[in-house]
Amino acid sequence: MTTTDRERISGESGDPDKKVYESVSRVRSRIEELEKDAELLEEHHPELFKELKKSVCEESE
Repeated sequence: MTTTDRERISGESGDPDKKVYESVSRVRSRIEELEKDAELLEEHHPELFKELKKSVCEESE
């Protein structure tokens, strides 16, 4: 996410709801792209896929 998206989604920016919605929509699009990227990595570069999965899926302590 961009810094602006983080601020809007967390409520720190004080932006109107329309701007928050735009950030949420933009992040959703990025998640969809990430899903496609993960599938490609899993098939063509399993080690990078494992790194991505570990980074995204494992709980931090």
